[in-house]
Amino acid sequence: MKISELLGKTHRDNPAEVELDSHKLMLRSAMIYQVGAGIYGYLPLAWKSLRKIEEIIRQEMDSAGSQELRLSILQPKELWDKTGRTDAFGDDLFTLTDRKGRTLVVAPTHEEELTAIVKAHVSSYRDLPKILYQIHTKFRDEPRSRGGLMRVREFDMKDAYSLDVSNDGLDSSYKKMVQAYKAIYKRCGLEVIQVEADSGAIGGKDSHEFVLLADSGEDAIVICEGCGYAANIEKARFSRVDYSTNGQSELKEVNTPQITTINGLTSFLDIPTHKTIKTLCYVAREELILVVIRGDLEVNEVKLKSVLGASEIRLASPKDIEKHGLSKGYISPVGINGFRVIADESLLLGNDFAAGGNKNEVHLINVNYPRDFKADDVSDLAQATEGQGCIKCTDEKLKIKKGIEVGHVFKLGDSFSKSIGATFADESGSLKPIIMGCYGIGLGRLLAAAIEQHNDEDGIKFPVAIAPYQVHLIAIDAGKPEISEMAKQVQLDLEQAGLEVLYDDRNESVGVKFKDADLMGMPIRIVVSLRNLKDNVLEVKARDSDQPEKVPCESFVEKVKSLLTERGFYDLKG
Repeated sequence: MKISELLGKTHRDNPAEVELDSHKLMLRSAMIYQVGAGIYGYLPLAWKSLRKIEEIIRQEMDSAGSQELRLSILQPKELWDKTGRTDAFGDDLFTLTDRKGRTLVVAPTHEEELTAIVKAHVSSYRDLPKILYQIHTKFRDEPRSRGGLMRVREFDMKDAYSLDVSNDGLDSSYKKMVQAYKAIYKRCGLEVIQVEADSGAIGGKDSHEFVLLADSGEDAIVICEGCGYAANIEKARFSRVDYSTNGQSELKEVNTPQITTINGLTSFLDIPTHKTIKTLCYVAREELILVVIRGDLEVNEVKLKSVLGASEIRLASPKDIEKHGLSKGYISPVGINGFRVIADESLLLGNDFAAGGNKNEVHLINVNYPRDFKADDVSDLAQATEGQGCIKCTDEKLKIKKGIEVGHVFKLGDSFSKSIGATFADESGSLKPIIMGCYGIGLGRLLAAAIEQHNDEDGIKFPVAIAPYQVHLIAIDAGKPEISEMAKQVQLDLEQAGLEVLYDDRNESVGVKFKDADLMGMPIRIVVSLRNLKDNVLEVKARDSDQPEKVPCESFVEKVKSLLTERGFYDLKG
């Protein structure tokens, strides 16, 4: 491909109001075009990379025994109503009404349709297990479109679904998919870690994300460098300190004039924060709920939503609190009825707490659970923070790093099959729900993440397996016949060797051509010039190397192959 014929022009300056390196570089190198908020067109360079990512994914999914299919983008809303996800997705769900007045969902994901298809085609345990996948466009009305291809409203995704007769079978399929994902990322040149994650609106039991660590990431990842434990902060567990002492003192009221905060209470009573209980009021499905946690910890709202089984929750407003007759700043679960109480596990690791007295300017001391109040549920509700103990090896302290999610896998279990009625007959003829798993990779996000991880101050440094072209060929003084003829021969020799070449044939300065080569980031750069021709050499430079090499014309193809092989090209290509 000649650059003079390539669609798109490079730009020297970074676009205004763009934060992420990948977004800047993809715009500057003419890989993408912004159509609207969170909507992008892929220009030829990006599309070539995305097609290579697609092919890597297909190869690994097929190797894992998966079958490719293609599902519809438009789906009847009634199908989503069956699973309850019309409400779970909320405003993120694109819908439209057809000419007959029927509401259709513009699919953000395909669990419902896939399950309906499986219901129609699977009847016996002999039909299972199966893993089905597609590579298709999805739509979500993302409220915070940002970061180029990182968070968009229209995106291409590989989603796969495993179908099994048992949880043991699901575990086996899940492991296959995890191994396939690891192979995909390796082949794409990405260094990722597997972390525990929350399932979100997809639902399900166990869930893991594959995360690329990057300072520009919007996800907080909790990591133990001792044992390797890793989790998204929404899911992360940690080892709580046990502050329990022997015995329980008598419950007492204490006058606390104008004391309405934990800090004020600890100062007034001269006690540490871990000797207090704080009670937060949340509203879920119009119900006011008391959430109780030790004073030195914070509530993780994602964990709370999971415990409540609620898609949305919010902190109660002063009007909500007043309406229920509670005293703001003095609320506790002690001595009041009519409210659901959800407690954090930290209340089991301490005693003789100070808490609200449910009267203005009154607190209680020596509060103990479960002696003085009951909880409807005691669960892990606390937010992990840096420096807390690892849940798996308590000698190590947790660290928090930024990351970019590039894949997500879920154990759905039987929730979708039960909702839609997808069953199989077991060996005894009894009908059982199909056990399912779900596995997703966003292609555009993966490309952007690769650029985020592989760049420098001059531009992109593409991993060889997903580079639009392996070689960037530059002709200096391209208008001179001998240079033009030599460059064409170099291009022909490389292409006959199975390599893809981007040929800069423009009548531009050397500086402009070199800057564009660094910006576009192809793995190998070759320069044809009069000086080099006189010496019967070509200048060959790897994008990740500081110095070019003078290579004899008769051996440059072998040299290029060698440089690509060193960077895993043939190995990655499989």
